[in-house]
Amino acid sequence: MANRLETAQIDIIERLPVPFGLVRFGVAPDHANLKRCVNTFSKTAQLKNVRFMGNITLGKDVTLKQLKEAYHVVLLTYGVDDSRKLDLKGSNLKNIFQAKDFVGWYNGVPWNKDLPVDLSDTTASIFGHGNVAIDIARLLLSPIDKLKSTDITEHSLATFAQSRIKQVHLIGRRGPLQVSFTTKELRELLNLPNCCPIWRPEDMQNVPEIVPKLVKPRKRLTELMVDKFQNRQTPKLDDKQLAMIFHRSPKEFTGSEKVESIKLQINRLEGDDLLDKKAVPTQQDETIATSLVVASIGYKSVQADGDIPFNSQLGVVENQYGKVGKGLYTAGWVAKGASGVLLHTMEHAFGVASVILKDLELEGLGQEKPGFDFVRKVLDERNVQVVTWEDWLKIDEFERNEGKKLNKPREKVVDIEQMLKIAAT
Repeated sequence: MANRLETAQIDIIERLPVPFGLVRFGVAPDHANLKRCVNTFSKTAQLKNVRFMGNITLGKDVTLKQLKEAYHVVLLTYGVDDSRKLDLKGSNLKNIFQAKDFVGWYNGVPWNKDLPVDLSDTTASIFGHGNVAIDIARLLLSPIDKLKSTDITEHSLATFAQSRIKQVHLIGRRGPLQVSFTTKELRELLNLPNCCPIWRPEDMQNVPEIVPKLVKPRKRLTELMVDKFQNRQTPKLDDKQLAMIFHRSPKEFTGSEKVESIKLQINRLEGDDLLDKKAVPTQQDETIATSLVVASIGYKSVQADGDIPFNSQLGVVENQYGKVGKGLYTAGWVAKGASGVLLHTMEHAFGVASVILKDLELEGLGQEKPGFDFVRKVLDERNVQVVTWEDWLKIDEFERNEGKKLNKPREKVVDIEQMLKIAAT
């Protein structure tokens, strides 16, 4: 949009003092290649008609009404900030976490830095068969030397270094044909060194026969699972183990203070759509031991400002192809729900940008608006420190220098006050 609207001033307003959102705080630390897209963002943020303004919270520091008064176009892209909970008996036991918080803990989200993660026992259970669940399982099973050279936060690295986790259960409510993770992510997990995947034969029953009926990419993914299942091996004495578990949902957690076991409800699948069958509970259950639980069963957004038309049930801003109302648009997970890989989110954003450009062409801008000058007055009245791109570069330099001391690409600052202090120097 910046290239198409050269006379327009585009301001990127961010809640945290640092940019990059999902790439910084969501992409796994050992996936450095995925993080390279920040280079494109950095180039965009330095265009003459683009400004980055950090440390500004929508709904707290500035309202949607004020933004609409200041700008001709407001685009909401604030992602997801909540997740579906496991509201079950025993879910208040220690060492049970939402994936959003667990990922935030090792990726440097300021409000997750003190998450009390305990990896001192041997077995962990992850609920969910999506890419986030795969990421968490991979980090728990990876050799510590592989993590030391990443941008994982030092406080979480210290915990991983002392980890005694030997077995990870990756548990999904449906079967192998309904998983949400991608082939690349699964292959990386299944090929971890000194880690043996464990499969239950009953879970893979009839799956090999269905493979020829599938189309890509589902066919490639299922072929990978079938191949690993048919060529499964017995774990060696020192191997870590990845237990692939299907047709199970959590029913109850037990333990004295910390979680010690899970009662799993056994499901059957119903429905005509082979790839979208529903999990229906049976009267059967089973219990497995575990010392850590991470629930990766879906994210959803929140209503950041009371004036945002919002569907609380779906956790998305109400919109039609990205358009919310005159001059108001939305893109990404806050617009379409938390699904798809980073590339899909980028494609959605490109589509919404096209909608905005078309509307501007048809409707024009109308009366002149004050832009960030108006917002700045509001923030000054509330004593909000605004972090510019130049300020972020100070934080960036500090993090890179701290990382060099540890032979890492960077050591993220995880305290907002420290970020602001560095930015103000």
